[in-house]
Amino acid sequence: MKTATFAGGCFWCIESAYHRLAGVHSAVSGYTGGPGANPSYKEVCAGRSGHVEAVQIRYDPTKIDYDTLLRAFFALHDPTTLNRQGNDVGPQYASVLFYHDEEQRQAAERMLAELAGDYPAPIVTRLEAAVTFYPAEDYHQQYFEQHGHEPYCQMVVAPKLAKFQQYFSEYLKK
Repeated sequence: MKTATFAGGCFWCIESAYHRLAGVHSAVSGYTGGPGANPSYKEVCAGRSGHVEAVQIRYDPTKIDYDTLLRAFFALHDPTTLNRQGNDVGPQYASVLFYHDEEQRQAAERMLAELAGDYPAPIVTRLEAAVTFYPAEDYHQQYFEQHGHEPYCQMVVAPKLAKFQQYFSEYLKK
């Protein structure tokens, strides 16, 4: 198993999508990138902790490769908006690729360069070495699966998942 960590706005959307991919063993919502230990949702949402909302993925590289996980990441959010995804605004919603080894760093650099011309604005996704990841509170885990009926999930998460499932249908769990 290998680990990948991505931050691309609200972790509910990203976590739910990655759970659907064959080869992904787990996708955990959490916080990373800030200086303090064990931040809470309230601290992160205030935008003062230095952490971003992120998802840490454990995957089997014999079933899904890192490049596919990267393509999914870019399909799930807008990498051209600084500290914002839709109505979610603040430094905790930054777009960040956290690499766990040199191979991931190089793959992320290649992907960023490859996609640079595909967007109407410059990509602002940061590339950073992975640091300590803190799982979010239990009620954030598999949030969409438990709260899919709520307005935010219906208006924001569900449409992203529908689009994701359409474009990544060949990679979905059967």
